[in-house]
Amino acid sequence: MRRAHKTGALLGAALFALAVLTPVGSAVPAGSAAGRADGAAVTGPEDSVDSAESAPPVRAAAQQAAADFTGTVDVAGCSGAVVRMPGSAAGDQALVMTNAHCYEGAWPVPGEVLVDQPSHRLFNVLGRSGETAVQVHATKALYVTLTGTDLALYQVPVTYRELERDHKVTALTLATRRPARDTDIHIVSAGLKKQFTCKVDHIAYRVLEFGNITKDVLRYTSGCDTDSGTSGSPVLSDGRVVAINNTSNHDGGRCTLDNPCEMARNGTITTHKGIGYATQTYWLTTCMAPGTHLDLKRPGCLLPRSDPSLARRGSGL
Repeated sequence: MRRAHKTGALLGAALFALAVLTPVGSAVPAGSAAGRADGAAVTGPEDSVDSAESAPPVRAAAQQAAADFTGTVDVAGCSGAVVRMPGSAAGDQALVMTNAHCYEGAWPVPGEVLVDQPSHRLFNVLGRSGETAVQVHATKALYVTLTGTDLALYQVPVTYRELERDHKVTALTLATRRPARDTDIHIVSAGLKKQFTCKVDHIAYRVLEFGNITKDVLRYTSGCDTDSGTSGSPVLSDGRVVAINNTSNHDGGRCTLDNPCEMARNGTITTHKGIGYATQTYWLTTCMAPGTHLDLKRPGCLLPRSDPSLARRGSGL
């Protein structure tokens, strides 16, 4: 996660302490401020397991297809993808997904979620061989947060039908469940015009990096040697997006910028030098209404929502 410091060292240290001191195995309602005090706003199926082995598997095909960049997006120093929900219609406005730490505006602070922010960001959407098939501007940033995940979702003023008919671009479909441990995965970076193939080594309970805490995070095996420019790349299994690449431990450091660490349920901290991570994306499918409309109040929605106390502090209450 190559990026400039956006949060103070004291805030990072405080969040780290809160994450470590959170009671092991505790579950907090998604809407509560307490649930976001450790940066973990999402409560869902990941809170019941430390590994994905007991979750329904999403198994990859035994053999990866030839290099194909269709639908991936070059996002000015990051990567991304045009994505659709399993139930999206051809006439729906298309969505572009990348990391929140690739967001062009001021980053959300821990516990904060940005929704429906104006955006005119330019995206280079790639074709099969990695060429730019079309350039599109965002109309708005539907969702941006660094709390519990590392996700930015944009809407663009073209439909999935128009992208396919006019530019031969097919959107990548999001899976509706997490991948299992040992699943074959394929990471496609439009920013680097490069692809990586490896396996899911583990599902980390928490990953801590400076002031940010993510949950239910995929750790790669060593075959996916991701680096700068791969942030926001879609992680695919069996042709569907199961996660979004967001960081790796570059130097073997412990819980610092570009050197994330893992925290187990019992509070044990470990580091894995040279190993990359991705945050889950199936949460998105639980919060999208027909027509690619984001609905954070939708029953079963797992995406983090803003900590109400942030608004109260901002208003002076």
